[in-house]
Amino acid sequence: MSSTAPGSSPGLSPVVRFLVLAVASIGFLFDTYELLMLPVIAGPALSELLQVPANNPLVRQWVGWMLWSAAVCGGLFGLLGGFLIDRFGRKTVMVGSILLYSLSPLAAAFSSEAWMLLVFRCTTFIGICVEFVAAITWLAELFEDRRTRELAIGWTQAFASVGGLLVTGANALTAKYAADLPALPVEAPLNAHAGWRYTLISGLIPGALILMLMPFVPESQAWLARKRAGTLRRPRFGELFAPGLVRTTLVATALSACAYAGAFGALQLTPAQVVPGLPELAEHQKALQPLAKEAAALNGKLNQTPRESDERKDLIKQIVANRKQQEPHAKPITEKGTEAQFWQEIGGLAGRIVLAVLVVVIASRRTLLRVFLLPGLVMFPLTYYYLFQQQPDVFVYGVFLCGLCTVAQFSYFGEYLPKAFPLHLRGTGGSFATNVGGRMIGTSASLLTTAVVAPLLPGSTFVQVATGAAIVGGGVYVIGLLLSFVLPEPKEETLVKAE
Repeated sequence: MSSTAPGSSPGLSPVVRFLVLAVASIGFLFDTYELLMLPVIAGPALSELLQVPANNPLVRQWVGWMLWSAAVCGGLFGLLGGFLIDRFGRKTVMVGSILLYSLSPLAAAFSSEAWMLLVFRCTTFIGICVEFVAAITWLAELFEDRRTRELAIGWTQAFASVGGLLVTGANALTAKYAADLPALPVEAPLNAHAGWRYTLISGLIPGALILMLMPFVPESQAWLARKRAGTLRRPRFGELFAPGLVRTTLVATALSACAYAGAFGALQLTPAQVVPGLPELAEHQKALQPLAKEAAALNGKLNQTPRESDERKDLIKQIVANRKQQEPHAKPITEKGTEAQFWQEIGGLAGRIVLAVLVVVIASRRTLLRVFLLPGLVMFPLTYYYLFQQQPDVFVYGVFLCGLCTVAQFSYFGEYLPKAFPLHLRGTGGSFATNVGGRMIGTSASLLTTAVVAPLLPGSTFVQVATGAAIVGGGVYVIGLLLSFVLPEPKEETLVKAE
């Protein structure tokens, strides 16, 4: 039994503990910063690279391809990254993944073709998927005292929700001051002062800060001691499905998929595909309909016209004029979507804070998970079915609570997964649950809502998507609640000691 006093960490001086927490906090913040960068810059970036207006269907198609490609690459290579975490060390792989997702956006900033932006988005996402698992495994194994460990994991993960707010602010600043910043080496007709390029470059700053601190923080002593003693077993994917671990692997993976499905099947669709259908925006939507039809027809002609032709230039002028006509009606819709996004992000931050508080109070991991599953089971149908149609004035507050219940689960798995697998499989098991379950399977819920469930429902497109979000969101919470009853309780005593 350890004689360590509560709140202390054997082998770590106060300065090193501070540096460890700083690295973890900046890392989790940076994960979200990079993750949410694409939705912020995708429209203007693809519009410039494809040389079409932002409302051209090609932009929407490319965004879809980028989201799908990044999720698949992140899941597959993230799983490989989990194996590398167990094979070569938590800190070593974490440094490599940070380098990958720091330099990839920098390279993307100099893209001259849409495919280049897509490739570098995929490599960015791979780095994010690997770094998250490496960081939570590393952090969990550095603190032997249970209370200290859970506080460290809970509170550092809370910084993840700040990343979304920061990237929005960074994009606003770069857009405002882009003309005053040094010109980038891109050739006309590309814009050497495009704000989206500087937003991508800004991602290098926190990455560089973390890499500067990494030499001053230790590798996981539990992993390192086993490695030096020659007793570290080689990780094998097949062990995840051995009799002693198969239930943990399958249930944790399914629960991770449910959490991500709640986010992507409802929350991520809210600003663009749900909010525009609120009753207060009905007049603006009505005014936009003929303008949108005109824009679609003009863009259809544009996509069939040679790039250098005079006809194309004339069509672009007409599309720009059409867009200016749409602005007075589109702006209130965009602002309302931004408001919903803000409440969702604040809800996510609140959820991570609540998790950080409760994780040291509630001993049972099953009970802790149900604290968020039970209210979420009520809030998703209530928000997206009832509040959206009957009480639209308080809809955004429902989104806040849905965000709280969902994002808290992301922090929950960051705390649970390192405990659920033996030392030599922690990276592999955590990566399988998070990347295969969450990022590959769970994210596909956006298609489930918009392409499968919504078309079967009555009402306008926005009402269909909102009702679909209520069904999918509520459904995955039901599945999650049922799975929580068979989720294995982790063996706390084996986390930093020999199994």
